[in-house]
Amino acid sequence: MEESEINEGPEEDITLTADALKAMGHPLRWKILCTLGQKEMSVGEIVEKIGTSQSNVSQHLDQLRNKNIVKSRRDANRIYYRVRNDQLLELISTMRGVLCHTNLDDVYSSDE
Repeated sequence: MEESEINEGPEEDITLTADALKAMGHPLRWKILCTLGQKEMSVGEIVEKIGTSQSNVSQHLDQLRNKNIVKSRRDANRIYYRVRNDQLLELISTMRGVLCHTNLDDVYSSDE
C-alpha cells in the first residue's frame, strides 16, 4: 500500500480503526480473541477457558462487539460469539506471530 493510499481515508475511518485496535489491545480482550480463534463459543465456554468471572467476560465481549470485532448470536438462553470475519482472524494471527513473547525474545537475543 502506498503512503498516498493511507492518507486518503476519511478521518472517521482512521478513528474507527484506532478504536478497534485499542479495544483489541486490552490483555483480557486479546485473550478472548485468541481463545475464540476460528471457533464460535458461548460465554460460559469462554469463561471456562479464561478463568475469570462471567460478568467480566461479558463486559469485554460487549466492548469487542461494539467495535465490530466479534459478532454474536442467541440460541435459546445462550449467546455465542465468534470473530467477525476472516480478515480479522488473519490480523489477529499476524499480530500474534509478530508480537508474541517468544518471538520478541528471539529478536532481543539476536540483537545482543
